[in-house]
Amino acid sequence: MPTTHAPTEDRSAVRTLLRLWPYVRPVRVRLFTAAAIAVVASCTGLVIPLVLKWMVDGPVADRDSAGVWLGALCLLLLGAAEAVLFGLRRWLVARPLSHVEAEMRADLYRHLQRLPVAFHDRWASGQLLSRGTTDLMLVRMFLAFPLTFLLVNGVTILVGVTIMLLQDGILGLVILGPAIPVVVMCVIFENRYARVARSAQDQVGDLTTVVEESVLGVRIIKGFGRHRSQARAFRELSSTLRGTELHKARLLATIWAVIVTLPELAIGAALVLGTVRVADGELSAGTLVAFLSTALALRWPVDSIGFLLAMSQEAATATERYFEVMDAEPESSTDTEERAAAPGGDGLRFHGVTFRYPDAEPGSPPVLDRVDLHIRPGESMALVGATGSGKTTLTALVPRLHEVTSGRITLDGEDITAMPREELRARVAVAFEEPTLFSASVGENVLMGAGGHADDGDLERALAVAQAEFVHALPQGTRTQVGEQGLSLSGGQRQRLALARAVVGRPRFLVLDDPLSALDVHTEAAVEAALRRVLADTTALIVAHRPSTVLLADRVALLSGGRVTAVGTHHELLRTNAEYAHLMSGDQEADRR
Repeated sequence: MPTTHAPTEDRSAVRTLLRLWPYVRPVRVRLFTAAAIAVVASCTGLVIPLVLKWMVDGPVADRDSAGVWLGALCLLLLGAAEAVLFGLRRWLVARPLSHVEAEMRADLYRHLQRLPVAFHDRWASGQLLSRGTTDLMLVRMFLAFPLTFLLVNGVTILVGVTIMLLQDGILGLVILGPAIPVVVMCVIFENRYARVARSAQDQVGDLTTVVEESVLGVRIIKGFGRHRSQARAFRELSSTLRGTELHKARLLATIWAVIVTLPELAIGAALVLGTVRVADGELSAGTLVAFLSTALALRWPVDSIGFLLAMSQEAATATERYFEVMDAEPESSTDTEERAAAPGGDGLRFHGVTFRYPDAEPGSPPVLDRVDLHIRPGESMALVGATGSGKTTLTALVPRLHEVTSGRITLDGEDITAMPREELRARVAVAFEEPTLFSASVGENVLMGAGGHADDGDLERALAVAQAEFVHALPQGTRTQVGEQGLSLSGGQRQRLALARAVVGRPRFLVLDDPLSALDVHTEAAVEAALRRVLADTTALIVAHRPSTVLLADRVALLSGGRVTAVGTHHELLRTNAEYAHLMSGDQEADRR
């Protein structure tokens, strides 16, 4: 599956992060309160140098021990207040931010279910998984820490620099000396780090895809002895990701070196100049102590700028990746109030249906070309054709897993695009050649086809139709967990459960894509016998390759080159259509052998 990467054009991190506001709005009061508390806590720390100035110039200089103890008590209370306020801030943000992350993840999952199959065909599953896990974790971390502390540290630096300038303007200008080069470096760093962070997060998605495919395909890997080639592919992607992460680390180390070194040099210069001025009597010792203490208190707000910007850029990239999926156009819904009453009893019709995949090359021939087909009410139609003729694609159009390029499909005279998808898929049940089972019980997998409107009796009836009574021999019967993808069962068992899932809801329309291909001859005959009774009460379209499956149907449609070229009974087409006779003769010869 190809990797899906977004364009790397320049974008504003601030504008991207502002898209989180709808999720943040419900918890904004607690977040703003937490930010205000953090600002107060940080500024409380800046009062400590002022207390030190009073102690040095007052009680210490006057040898007043009572004053020293009073100053110590003030320092203790200020430190305790700062710690309590920061603890309160963390408590305030923990619950709402976990709620924001959960809401974003739930919205992403719901949106993925509503996106068309064509979207999922284009996107690697690992890319989608990384957006729902790693990217949302980065967003939550940004809201919990960098978002608050970029504000808190900015206010702290502004207040601290103001205090230092008021204490001594000359030393204040010395401290401000590195400001311009630090700002320039931060701008350069932000632009470069954004590109590298995007690459790293895309590569995490690629790596996730490889791991997922290796786990799901472990039987194939072991069966063909391909573990070394898979391990090599994993190492190559892992090595690429490692190189990107090291590049990120080098960028972060560079900006941190600048942000840490230049202010430290400025503090050193201020210390030397201040000491000289104290010795000359131009500055009091308490003022110098207060000034240097304030400068040291600002070290953390200044030093943290680098990794706060890095975390913010990673969060902006994660937000961008999240909304790449959320911005994808979902399957359209239909307002039921605008639908005209449909005439009943017309069955399933294809009216000049043409289909071309959205990502097909311009000018390429369509997969289906002006297909006209009518399956009468209560009739079963077998769809036969060579490999690649478009049979599976045609069946996927009925439940609107894909949208027709032109033409229309009607159920009992009503255009399927004029009805809500939920209603359409309640009318039409499907069973695919490659059955998919979920990590749930046998019963839950089968009853998924009934939309919550079936009981144990319906379950048993569906299992009987599909000849799936083998489930009663499982350790916990229908409550047995089948495991991921149902791989604990054989291919024929999975296919029978998928067929049971299709018929359990007694659907009006049934679409079966070669549902018996994995069954042995005896089981196939038993399933066909039971399935005939079901088909008598429904309108069905059945993709078939074997004559035994074709004989389930009342009529047969031959699909060739994306067009229906013949319609008739099995015996009529055998006599009158050479292509159909050729397709069936191969299977008949195989059956005789």
